[in-house]
Amino acid sequence: MRLTGPIKQKHVPLESEIVFCLVGEKKCNNELLASHLCNEFGNECLIFNNINTLIDNFKQNKFILLDWPDKNLKNTIAKLTISDAKEKINNHIVLHSVPRKHKFSKRILSKGIHGLFYQHDTLKNFTKGITAVLNGELWFPRETMVRFMSDGIENVPSQTSIADKLSPRQVEILSMIAIGKTNKEISEKLYISPNTVKNHLYTIFKKINVTNRIHASLWAAVNL
Repeated sequence: MRLTGPIKQKHVPLESEIVFCLVGEKKCNNELLASHLCNEFGNECLIFNNINTLIDNFKQNKFILLDWPDKNLKNTIAKLTISDAKEKINNHIVLHSVPRKHKFSKRILSKGIHGLFYQHDTLKNFTKGITAVLNGELWFPRETMVRFMSDGIENVPSQTSIADKLSPRQVEILSMIAIGKTNKEISEKLYISPNTVKNHLYTIFKKINVTNRIHASLWAAVNL
C-alpha cells in the first residue's frame, strides 16, 4: 500500500528521499499509522506484510516501523543490517505496538533499533519520538535506559584518562545525555543551537570511542 499526504512539516523537514515503511500483519493498525505519518510529515508511506517483501522490493533510504510482535526479531535485524551494508543505505528502525510488560535485552536493542513505542503510547508521543529518531536521537522509555545502564556498568571498560580530555562543556552535554535529555532539550538548556549540540556529540563519541547514545550513557555512568 502506498500513501502520500500534504507536506505540513509541523515537526521536522524530512529529506525527500526518506520513505516511511510500516511492516507487519496488522493491516488496519498500520494503515492508520501511515495516514498519521503522511499528515504530520508529508513524506511517502508504504506498507509491507513482511520484512522480506520490503527488502526485495525497496532499496532506498527509509524509516522502518516494525509492528509487534516480530517473532524472529534477531533474524529481522540481521537481514536489515546485511541489506543496508549491501545497498550502502542508512535506515532508521523502530518497533511499535509493543506490550508494556515485554522486556528487551540490551544486546537486541543495541544492534540497530533506534526506538520503541508501547501499545498505550499516544499519537502525540509517537510523533515526538519519530521526530527524535529522525534527528539522530534514540527513543526508549526511561526505565529501559536505566536497566541498560545498570546491566552494562560492569562490562564497560574504565577510561578516566579520556574523561580528562573532555572539555567542561562536553562533560556537561554527556551528563545530560546520560539522563535521557534530547538534543533539543540540551540546546535549550545550554542556549546553544541544535547543530552545535550535534557537533559536540560527534566529537564526544570519537573521544570516548562509542557510536551511539546508549553506549555513551553507559560510559558516562562509569567514568563521570
